[in-house]
Amino acid sequence: MSGRERLGGRGRWVVKIGSSLLTNDGQGLDEVAISRWVEQLVHLREAGIEVILVSSGAVAEGMNRLGWKTRPSEVFRLQAAAAVGQMGLVQTWEACFWKHGVHTAQVLLTHDDLSNRKRYLNARSTLRTLIELGVVAVVNENDTVVTSEIRFGDNDTLGALVANAVEADALILLTDQKGLFTADPRQDPDAELIVEARAEDERVQAVAGDGGLLGRGGMITKVRAARLAARSGAVTVIASGREENVLSRLFAGESLGTLLTPDREPMVARKQWIAGHLQARGALIVDAGAVKALTNGGRSLLPAGVLNVTGDFSRGEMVMIQDEMGSVIARGLVNYGADDARRIMRHPTKAIAGLLGFMGEEELVHRDNMVLA
Repeated sequence: MSGRERLGGRGRWVVKIGSSLLTNDGQGLDEVAISRWVEQLVHLREAGIEVILVSSGAVAEGMNRLGWKTRPSEVFRLQAAAAVGQMGLVQTWEACFWKHGVHTAQVLLTHDDLSNRKRYLNARSTLRTLIELGVVAVVNENDTVVTSEIRFGDNDTLGALVANAVEADALILLTDQKGLFTADPRQDPDAELIVEARAEDERVQAVAGDGGLLGRGGMITKVRAARLAARSGAVTVIASGREENVLSRLFAGESLGTLLTPDREPMVARKQWIAGHLQARGALIVDAGAVKALTNGGRSLLPAGVLNVTGDFSRGEMVMIQDEMGSVIARGLVNYGADDARRIMRHPTKAIAGLLGFMGEEELVHRDNMVLA
């Protein structure tokens, strides 16, 4: 299946919209444009696409409300602008979606939330639950609490990390440019649009430029985001948010913007990412029945099949899964810390809440977070 074809049918999209689009180049939130994007997002949902929205614009909207013409360099002023602007930003998204009877949820994250394994799983669980509930998550970087990230972070990267976390099929980066060109089209009239390329192609990164006045990123951050999204198998589209019905047309298979594709199929890419992401912090020793279920049945690892737990690990860290002879069967991201894993091992799933006082996931290691040896 080609990259453009993968944008049709059912699936999961992470859609990121940049500051210059949302604020009409710094003139304040463009509510007319936001309403149009919402109409398209609602259309996608009705067509079977699960949508997560990554929205920039808090700092830019805060600057507008405070009457600032130039983006400040001081962290505390940026944080203040973000705090002021986030109020208007989330209210606007909520009001526009509510007209279509769609609930929204504000999710503020830092990049560290998606690199720390425990917080990553918490964020992942929350986002996936919102999807199951039919709620559109409006994600933004938590600019009011981050430090260096407010200068060096960008929502393109955040969008890619969210795409990794929720196993999205596509990352759509809407910008004020028509896509990625062979040269800067603002300076070179002979620049040509790159219609499709591999996310890992070094030539793609070589032609990416810098960001604009309001945004923290540019084409270079979008190319890097595409590489991050590709590690879990997602395709990335860089397209102009000012194109009429851009999201609906992408869904219909129209060749808009630049499509950056992964080198691997989604599940293979994700498994390789898991396999090489972390060193194992412990091991789960499993019985013969669990070995058979994992290797032949493609099942998740349930507590009942675990005979022993070794090591000291936290929720979300990498563990080895071994048989009784010590042979490594698989490795994966564990849903419970070592102490909790010891309490629930050898017990059925229905006993977890009684043993721990809370109910997390049913599995100790979910099959989507596991790679066989």
